Parts: sequence; C-alpha cells; structure tokens
Amino acid sequence: MKKEYIDLSHTIKDGGLTYKGLPAPIICDYISREQSKATYENGTSFQIGKIELVGNTGTYMDSPFHRYEDGKDLSEIGLKKIADLPAILIHAPWKEHLDVGIDFFKNKDLQHKAVLIHTGWSEHWQTDQYFENHPFVTEEAAQYLMEQNVALVGIDSHNIDDTRENSRPVHSILLKQEILIVEHMNALDQLTGKEFTFSAIPPKIENFGTFPVRAFATI
Repeated sequence: MKKEYIDLSHTIKDGGLTYKGLPAPIICDYISREQSKATYENGTSFQIGKIELVGNTGTYMDSPFHRYEDGKDLSEIGLKKIADLPAILIHAPWKEHLDVGIDFFKNKDLQHKAVLIHTGWSEHWQTDQYFENHPFVTEEAAQYLMEQNVALVGIDSHNIDDTRENSRPVHSILLKQEILIVEHMNALDQLTGKEFTFSAIPPKIENFGTFPVRAFATI
C-alpha cells in the first residue's frame, strides 16, 4: 500500500521571525553561482549557501539540554525517539480554549505516543497576533502527559507554555523526563480522522538543545 506523507513544518525563510525577541534567520550565498563559474569548467556552477539562525527558528524541537544543563542534547537523542512514532491528534480549538487542560487528554490511549495538539493557532503564523495570548498546555495537563509516559508532545502554537508568565512548568516537567517537545507546528488539520505515525528529525549537534526539524506524518 502506498504511503502518504503530510508535511507539518513551516518553511524557514530569510527574515522570517519565529519567536518575538529572537533574531530572524539570515539566508544568503557564501559562494554564489556566478562566483563559482571562475572555478569550474564552462557551463558548470554551484551555489554554497550560508545560514545564520538561532535554534528556535521555524518548526523546532526542544531536547532536555534546552532546559537542563545535564540533559541530553540533540546529538544524544536516539532515532527511535523521533522517527515513526505512533501518534494521536488532540483537537483543542483556540477559539474555545487558550488553556489546553487535562480533560483534553483523559480517557485516551497516550502511552509511548507522540501527542500532537491541534489548536489552529498556526493560521496566525508570521503575524503580530501569533506571539500574543496564544494557546498553551497547563501544568496539570503536562503532569498527566508525563504520567502517561508519552513519547513526545507537539503543538501548533507559539509556545507550549503560557508566555504571559515567566515560569515554564510544561517545559520543565516534560524535558526532565526526556519527553521531547515540538513547537510551531503546521497543517495539523490535515490529520483529522486519520491514523498516522510521526517523525521530526533535527541534525545531530553536540551541546545544542533546540533546532528546526522537518516534521511529518506518515499515513
């Protein structure tokens, strides 16, 4: 049976701001095609690109090192933690609830699954509204997800925590138990009513806690 892949990532573009207060990525040529012509035979050219970005760019994954100095960094995350995970979609429309509480997760089979929270907030991507009064997971819900031994939690919002406060209980609870977090997801509505697995693959980087991923569902 032919597999279907659904891309759940935002496109990273030069100047595209992901997180208010952090710099947008700079994407440019290191060696342009025109410059490379001087090196190669006639009709042959290459582009070598250069990108400058912070880890919190586009759709990205938080590893334990992001929150804890002694936590696992991106290079220490095994593939079985980030590839082909059994997954479940949780609908939590932002127009009804900004706080995604424990009731959204109760009486659902969550163990060892990637839990993807579809709030619909991604419709505000690249607008000023995206950064303000966004949907978030409550501390109580995070504790419940941890107790259910979930593998990963993803959300299509600006932050999995409530950024109106300076505490980050959801990051603290999940990452302490090596439950990975994927934020700024996209197109989760395309998974409604479907059975799927989830993958989100960052580069293997030492001493780095957060980096963009190509997140996708396999149906």
